[in-house]
Amino acid sequence: MQSNTSSRGFASMNPEKQREIARKGGRAAHEKGTAHEFTADEARAAGRKGGERVSANREHMSRIGRLGGKSSATRRSVERKVSPDRSSASSEQPPAMEAATTGGGDEGESMGEQ
Repeated sequence: MQSNTSSRGFASMNPEKQREIARKGGRAAHEKGTAHEFTADEARAAGRKGGERVSANREHMSRIGRLGGKSSATRRSVERKVSPDRSSASSEQPPAMEAATTGGGDEGESMGEQ
């Protein structure tokens, strides 16, 4: 005979009630001085470990890379539609870089004046 445990315990509570209890526990631990606070080295190691786990999943990395590429392409196409007066719309460089690479801009002129 199995007992019905679905209405018992922390996991069966609604998420708001769980948060309330966890919040109280966290405050109590900090007040008591027993709460764990990560050092910079511990946080760095945890981040590295998490990054290694995520990047090991090739399918996931492929999916997020594809999404990033789509987002970037969409943004570029919107920028082209907004400012069609740019002289080199097919260029991948931002306007500031175009001026620097084509010899335009104030920097070259001021150097020649000296």
